[in-house]
This record gives sequence, structure tokens and C-alpha cells, in this order.
Amino acid sequence: MVAQQLAHRGQPLQAGEYIFKPRVSLEKVLDALADGRVIQHQITIPEGLTTQQIVARLMDSDLLTGTPRMPLEGTLLPETYNIVRGTSRDEVLKRMASDQQKLVRDLWAKRAPDLPLKTPHEMVVLASIVEKETGKPDERPKVAAVFINRLARKMRLQSDPTIIYGIAGGKGVLGRPISRADIVNPTPYNTYAIDGLPPGPIGNPGRDSLAAVANPAKTKDLYFVADGTGGHVKLILPWQVIDGPAAPVLRGF
Repeated sequence: MVAQQLAHRGQPLQAGEYIFKPRVSLEKVLDALADGRVIQHQITIPEGLTTQQIVARLMDSDLLTGTPRMPLEGTLLPETYNIVRGTSRDEVLKRMASDQQKLVRDLWAKRAPDLPLKTPHEMVVLASIVEKETGKPDERPKVAAVFINRLARKMRLQSDPTIIYGIAGGKGVLGRPISRADIVNPTPYNTYAIDGLPPGPIGNPGRDSLAAVANPAKTKDLYFVADGTGGHVKLILPWQVIDGPAAPVLRGF
């Protein structure tokens, strides 16, 4: 009977993972197999992970196959992706890279005038720092503005996450508090020790951080204060910075 149905349809069946309700008709089964209506799974990659951390997550998924090549740092777009069982890890990474290239191209074309950034690559580098500096999406344009203002004034960025990446690299975590020795450790990524931007991204920034750098908030602020929750209490103008016991803790500066 199945052979007769297939011969009559003349359509090849597509391999994949399917789910059918009990007592579904043969005709509906064949329709689904012919159309390739396979089960769609989702895999979510959080913003800010290093490429090494992203590949490790993909390797942990039993939905995916193959051992991928390691992409360059900061070339992937963290998002939720629809996949089917058996998709190769290389294919997922290629989609992430393609999506990031398109987004960066679009944002760069619509960037604010007079940004102190010369290339789309520099936009990605700064966005990766913004991503690590705040976990609150609504703060990213303000944090981006602080860094943009500092770059424009040729002030060092002095961002703590760049210290961590300079030491830990693609592992993404230091595993201990930052020490005074770390702050003066002249790694190529340590923005306490170098002028301008580091040579490359310190992670893979998400859409919000990339958009924040392309079009930062309009402010003259040069500092921000950590609130201990992953965000910042407020931005601070240079004349508001005070010394002594009552001085605020300036995040990264």
C-alpha cells in the first residue's frame, strides 16, 4: 500500500526527525515526509561569549554533528537559531558569521557621524567591550557613549574586561578577582596599559551592543559608576569626579 502511494505521488521522501499524532493517516505522513516538515529545534547563544565558549556550547549539543573549525574572535552573532537534528556545527557557525557580517554592514552604513572609529572591525571591537561592561540593554548606548567620548579625547578606555581577556584569552573568565599587578600587566588587550582599542574583539557582541556603538547616546560623560548588579548607577561628567573617602567607585576608570 505504501509503495502504491509513493508510486502515485512520484515525490521523494526527505530524511529527518518527524513527530506525528496517534492514528495519523498514511496520506498525512507521506505529505509531511515529502514536504520535509521536520522538527525544528532552537539553540540559543548568549551575547558576549568568546568564540571558544560558543564552540564549546555547540560541542555540548547532541543535536549537532561534526567538529568545527574555530572561527576568529568576534565574528559571530549571538542569537537564537532554528536548527534540525543532524545540522553540522560548521553550518551553525557559518550562519552566525553571515548574520553578523550583514548586521555590521548595515549598522556601519547608518552609523552616527564623527565617530572616532575608522572601520567596521573597530566598531565590533568596541561593541565587544560594551557587551562585557554592562548586562543591562538600556545602558549600552550610554556606556558606548562614554567609551566613544574617551576615544575622541585620546583617553585610555581602562575597561576591566579587557584586562581579563588579555590574561585568560578565549577562556573568557579569570577565575579570581583582578589584582593590581593585572592592571599594570601590559598585554595587547589591557586598555589600562594601551592607548585606543585593543587589536581585536574580546568576545562576540550582540545586536544591542553593536547598535549602541554605531549610534551611542548623546552625552559628554567620561565615567560611569558600578552599582554591583551588573549595571551602573549613573554617568558622571569630569567635573563631578571627587577625591577622598567619599569618592565613587568608577567602573573601569
